[in-house]
Amino acid sequence: MPAKGKHRRPRSNPLTRGFAAAGAGGAVLALPLIAATGANAAEKSAPAAASAGKAAAPAAAEKAAPQKKAGTKTYSVVSGDYLSKIADEQDVRGGWQELYEDNREVVGGNPSLIHPGLKLTIGAKAKAPAKPAAKATPAADRADRSQARAAVAKTTPYTNDLDGWIKESLAIMAKHGIPGTYEGIHRNIMRESSGNPRAINNWDSNAVAGTPSKGLLQVIAPTFAAYHVPGTSMDSYDPVANITAACNYAADRYGSIDNVNGPY
Repeated sequence: MPAKGKHRRPRSNPLTRGFAAAGAGGAVLALPLIAATGANAAEKSAPAAASAGKAAAPAAAEKAAPQKKAGTKTYSVVSGDYLSKIADEQDVRGGWQELYEDNREVVGGNPSLIHPGLKLTIGAKAKAPAKPAAKATPAADRADRSQARAAVAKTTPYTNDLDGWIKESLAIMAKHGIPGTYEGIHRNIMRESSGNPRAINNWDSNAVAGTPSKGLLQVIAPTFAAYHVPGTSMDSYDPVANITAACNYAADRYGSIDNVNGPY
């Protein structure tokens, strides 16, 4: 208990002091407290506004992000593939021509020269592969490359029919020195398969031996493998591969497919 006559000085409440009058009217100190309250509110609202801005930014970015075209996918070429086969299997509306146009930058100037592992875009235009940084080269070398690119750009894809298959085969045969004419190839195709690239003979001696004749020019598997022309499909049903292999065989045995006028 405190000594008589000595009383503890009661503590003043800070909040009460804040509102105590320092001059006439007793309201001078009320203003700082109101201002502080406003500042405190501003400080609290500022992070809230910033957080709202941050939350809105990803949402806006998500809306702005381009959507992937419906139905677009990537197809990896396997051994035995060719564009018309892939187009049929993947239901490409415009056939192999559309598939080639969409992937021209990836495939190159010759639509028949695709290789296992090549990535094709189905349902959209493929992006051109990244080009390595150009190195300083002589002007003549740059001019040669420009001419080569121009020649590739002028290449017209062959039609996906008998006429286109024969013309494409003739172009490949010319590169490999294989003789033959359009008339000679067409005549033998009509006799052997009537122009059906999926034709197969299941009744002759070759079929009995387990190696039926297949394709436009009715080539058996051993002959196709022995006379296959590099750069064409390994599928003996492939029209261009079948024609070039058969013409290569006919050139070796008869001098040219033009000299073949019956079973060979």
